[in-house]
Amino acid sequence: MPKGLRLRRRDATKQTDDEQMTNLTGGCLCGQVRYTITGEPIRSGICHCRSCQRYTGSAFEPFMIFPATSVNLRGELRSFGTVADSGNTVYRRFCPNCGSGVINQGDGASEMIIVLVGTLDDQTVFIPNVEIMCDTAWPWVHGGSERKRFRGMPV
Repeated sequence: MPKGLRLRRRDATKQTDDEQMTNLTGGCLCGQVRYTITGEPIRSGICHCRSCQRYTGSAFEPFMIFPATSVNLRGELRSFGTVADSGNTVYRRFCPNCGSGVINQGDGASEMIIVLVGTLDDQTVFIPNVEIMCDTAWPWVHGGSERKRFRGMPV
């Protein structure tokens, strides 16, 4: 476990009240983009929207949202903007060398950074507590009752 990270788990699928996440690290596939995160996530979850499916090339996008001030990025990122269901632009930021998606940012929430969980050095710290855009989830993706599920984007 990374230095400074302390997690106590009674069950691998449930977060406990006394978890403390600090000094999370991650980056892109080639290593040219790296980040350090200090602090706890605002939310962690899974998005099933078609835009996230296409961007990740997968059935969904696992994410963790952090205050922008707690994320320290190193390296160059390129950006591609798409209009979300909310009408706001979501900027998908990726490494220009290897193409790995690293973070997302939105016009409507510039004070937050969405970290793509697959880029974390230690993905065991990710415990999703919400699923969004479930109306567009692939038919074989069945969430258990351990997370709150929303048909669309929660308000």
